[in-house]
Amino acid sequence: MTGRRLRRSSRQAGGRRAGVPPKVVALGGGHGLSASLAALRRITGDLTAVVTVADDGGSSGRLRSEMGVLPPGDLRKALAALCGDDEWGRTWAQVIQHRFVSGGDLHGHAVGNLLIVALWEQLNDEVAALEWVGRLLGAHGRVLPMSAVPLDLHAIVRGHDPDRPDEISTVRGQATVALTPGEVQEVQLVPADPPAVPEAVQAVMDADWVVLGPGSWFSSVIPHLLVPELAEALMTTRARRVLTLNLAPQPGETEGFSPQRHLEVLGRHAPKLTIDVVLADEAAAPDRESLTEAAERLGAAVELAAVAAPDGPRHDPELLAAAYDRIFRMRGRIGPWR
Repeated sequence: MTGRRLRRSSRQAGGRRAGVPPKVVALGGGHGLSASLAALRRITGDLTAVVTVADDGGSSGRLRSEMGVLPPGDLRKALAALCGDDEWGRTWAQVIQHRFVSGGDLHGHAVGNLLIVALWEQLNDEVAALEWVGRLLGAHGRVLPMSAVPLDLHAIVRGHDPDRPDEISTVRGQATVALTPGEVQEVQLVPADPPAVPEAVQAVMDADWVVLGPGSWFSSVIPHLLVPELAEALMTTRARRVLTLNLAPQPGETEGFSPQRHLEVLGRHAPKLTIDVVLADEAAAPDRESLTEAAERLGAAVELAAVAAPDGPRHDPELLAAAYDRIFRMRGRIGPWR
C-alpha cells in the first residue's frame, strides 16, 4: 500500500474478547447503510461507517458543484442513523434530515448537509468536522468518507436507451446510473485511482468484523471495492467480512437481479475479495441452492434470517441487529445453509 504503513490487529479474526464488544466497520451509502448502522449501533459501541462520496444529485450535488466539496448527503444519513433512540437523538436526527421547502435557493437543501459543509469550511478537515457533528448528535459511532476527493461514477450499460436495447453505452453520474432502465454491466470511478481516507483504511485493518451492504449495489456497495487502498485493506484485514443482501432488486439499477446475481457482479468487480458470511432475508432467497453455490464461490457461508420489517420492503433494525449479533458470536466459521 502507498502512504503510511498500516497496523495489523493482533486479535484473532472475528474473535470477541470476553466482555468487549466487537469493533465493526460498515461500508455503503444511502438508505442501505443507514439500515445497517441502525442495527449495528444496538449491539456494539465500537462502530465506524465508511461512506461513498460519488453522489451528484439533489442537495448534495448542488453543494458539490457550487462549493467543490465532498457530497455530504450520505454522510448525513449515516450520522442520523447513529443517533440514539432517546429524545436528544430523535430530535437531532429529525433536524439534520429536515429539508427546506421554499421558492428560493434553499429549497430542497437538508439542514445536515449545510451544517457539515459549514464545519468543513471552518475546520478545513473533513474527518474532524464529521467528528464534531457526531459529538453534537450524540452519535453511537463515527462516520468517515471513503475517499478524500469527490468521485464520479461511470457505468457501462446495455440498453440505456430503450429504443436501442442492445447498444452498449457509458452512463455518467450516480444519480443517472441509479435510474438507468438498461442493464448495468460494470461500474468505474473517476478518477480511477482515488486516494482513500487513511482513517477509513485503518478502521478496516483494525476491525473484528466488516459489513458490506445492503444498499444500491452498483452505486453504494461496489464503489468501495474500486478505491485501491480501501480494496487492499478489505482483502488483507484479519477481520471477518459479512455481505448483507438487499430485500429486493432496485428498480433501474438491479432490476430483475436474483440474490445470487448480486454476488456474481460483486465478484467480477473484486475477484480477489473473499467473504465469510452472506446474510440474506429468508423470504428473499427462493433459490437457496443457487445462492449457496454463488456464496461458496466467494468463500462464504449463507446465513438466512427474518430481517425484513413487517410493514414494507425495508430492514427491521431490531431483527437485523439480532442477525448480526448471532453472526458475531460465532467464533468459528459458520457452516453452509441447511
